[in-house]
Amino acid sequence: MVSGRSYLVNAEINRYVYDVSVQEHPVLVKCREETQSLPNAVMQISPEQGQLFRVLLAMLGAKKTLEVGVFTGYSSTVTALALPPDGKIVACDVSDEYTSRAKRYWKEAGIAHKIDLRLGPAAETLQRLNQEDGQSSFDFAFIDADKSNYDTYYELTLPLIRPEGLIVFDNMLRRGNVLDAHSTDPDVRALRALNEKLGSDSRVLISLLAIADGVTLAWKKP
Repeated sequence: MVSGRSYLVNAEINRYVYDVSVQEHPVLVKCREETQSLPNAVMQISPEQGQLFRVLLAMLGAKKTLEVGVFTGYSSTVTALALPPDGKIVACDVSDEYTSRAKRYWKEAGIAHKIDLRLGPAAETLQRLNQEDGQSSFDFAFIDADKSNYDTYYELTLPLIRPEGLIVFDNMLRRGNVLDAHSTDPDVRALRALNEKLGSDSRVLISLLAIADGVTLAWKKP
């Protein structure tokens, strides 16, 4: 099994998709395999998602990106590798423990200079970025942190994204639990509400993809 995030397709299809479409840097393989031994390994994105990011970043011609939720660094590493030499990621997280692992992979991949790690509550970091960097200053953002605050992160991130830029959200299906209208889980309720909000939000054009644990693409309209 290449990835543990394949509940929407069977293991054979997941393996086939990986074999024929994923071009995974050796440092990404190392990050993914070592992270599998951690208790929260499920928090890591799949290599198929990483490959999708590469395509999206190339299509956008992205140079400056934002990440809310770093964990051990797979998504930031794949993004930094896809950016041009002068590209930059502002990466937000609260865990020194997990991001210390990420730093090792960034250094090994030779992309540490592209990543500006901001440790602290993401909402506070995003508020500062709106003041310091200003509106429309980022090409791409990936949101993959505490689910109950996704809507807050969305509203703070959207002004930072340039017109025709992209926001990507992870875990939007919550292993199918969004189907349970009676769920009392705050994360499930938050994701259900955000899915419904995004579907009718006139500021963006969206697509909810049934890959990994549900990935939403939100393209900011001009």
